[in-house]
Amino acid sequence: MSKVRVKQVRSAINREKSQKATLIALGLTKLNQVVEHDATPQIEGMIRKVQHLVEVEKA
Repeated sequence: MSKVRVKQVRSAINREKSQKATLIALGLTKLNQVVEHDATPQIEGMIRKVQHLVEVEKA
């Protein structure tokens, strides 16, 4: 299974609760933090929901 690296590049301040919760569920709590996940449909959907706050790199 392929991996994706997700980096938070924008703040969650003044965002909807669901977007903040999605970042936390992805494991992102700080700016410039990078996490790696399997590229499952669930993770891809979460990334799509907060795509304006993160950068994604295929690993």
